[in-house]
Amino acid sequence: MTVDRSRLPIPGEDRPFHFPRIVRRSLANGLELRAVRHRSVPVVSMVLLVPGGSSVDPDAAHGLVSMTAGLLDEGSRGQSALEIAERVARIGGDLDVEVGMDAVAIGLTTLDRFFESGLELVHEIVTAPNLANDDFNRIRNLRLERLAQMKDHAAAIAERAFARVLYGSHPYGHLSLGSEPALTAMTVDTVRAMHAALFTPAGATLVIVGDRSENQLLDRASAMFDPWRAAASTMTIDRAAGLTPPPATPLAALAVIHRPGAAQSELRIGHVCAARSTPDYSRLLVLNAILGGEFVSRLNLNLRESKGYTYGVRTGFNLRRGIGPFVMQTSVGTDVTGPAIHEALAEIHAIAADRLATGDEVGQAFASLSKGYPRGFETAGQVARSVAQLALHNLPDTYFEEFVPRLAQVTADDVSAAARQYLASAKMTTVIVGDLDKIHGSLAGLGLGPHHVMAAETQ
Repeated sequence: MTVDRSRLPIPGEDRPFHFPRIVRRSLANGLELRAVRHRSVPVVSMVLLVPGGSSVDPDAAHGLVSMTAGLLDEGSRGQSALEIAERVARIGGDLDVEVGMDAVAIGLTTLDRFFESGLELVHEIVTAPNLANDDFNRIRNLRLERLAQMKDHAAAIAERAFARVLYGSHPYGHLSLGSEPALTAMTVDTVRAMHAALFTPAGATLVIVGDRSENQLLDRASAMFDPWRAAASTMTIDRAAGLTPPPATPLAALAVIHRPGAAQSELRIGHVCAARSTPDYSRLLVLNAILGGEFVSRLNLNLRESKGYTYGVRTGFNLRRGIGPFVMQTSVGTDVTGPAIHEALAEIHAIAADRLATGDEVGQAFASLSKGYPRGFETAGQVARSVAQLALHNLPDTYFEEFVPRLAQVTADDVSAAARQYLASAKMTTVIVGDLDKIHGSLAGLGLGPHHVMAAETQ
């Protein structure tokens, strides 16, 4: 075979992506099981998805769900955190607990020959954690120290402030870590009540992925988790709290957190716009890639490459079960804070008004989003987390196979329509963490109205 090295090879057609079959089983206690066979390597990965993340935190106890979940692997059935860690190590496992806005996910990946031991471990830390007072005090102190450290981190301050400005007292208006007053007032008895209320089989989903038949995976999981029963609790939670409508208007169109002497301004620009269930999800992905989701996006080419205001700028639609936000984030020099905000808002406005997306931009965005898509499902852990996302957002089992074909149908007109609908310039909120004394003069010309200075207790 002769190879012509005088020219670049011609790419062939994309191969269709096939997601493995998902087999379901429901247990009498309300737990849903989903199993997938994954033959690449002899490992098994499992994810227990419990609906109701930080959005179910009580109003006076922000951070309670995260605190409760953080204690799961700190010891169970009388064993210490070190003993739990040793059990994970002995089975070659990787255990993690993740708290999101809408759910808590407990994940474990281990060698196939330790499948039953892994199931037992996950079952144990979820249903019978120690929730000991000493562990509670230690973890709480660590989190209080982390919160204190975050006061010196502009990006962390901006994230907390942006959520508060957009959502106010809505369940999405605080981050999972909580606040110093809430953590200080929290007790181990409150954690125990939250554990009993939140970690119940009804409504939860256990995903198991491994190199065994689906029925074998389901049988082992059923035997382990079928006896799980909800415990009595003095606390009542609303797992659908995040679905309540957010405030019609944000706290301010322009909010500033004053950091005297700051050499840079941390910026967040955006507004609440859509839920993950929106039928326009594919259009939003392409729109975001063109606007600020890629290195060659419009915002990055403007603010970084052309103006030299920043090392990089990113945008994203952080969609959730409830209405999530569009957000642009970057850090710029203090002296160019006003001009950078002006350019960013102009780019957001232009893609919906007078400089619409082109066919070439849509083609480039599609290639970026689709060419590496199968890489997101290479490992058992990736497949397990993906199936858990299907459960969380009530998406069909065929979703991943349909993703690229749906993406391929998005046109430049679709992107423009999505920009007009979901990037309303008049609704945009701008949050600045920076030296107000130095940037004050450049804010008046932005046309955003008077700036609102956020007090320290709201950060």
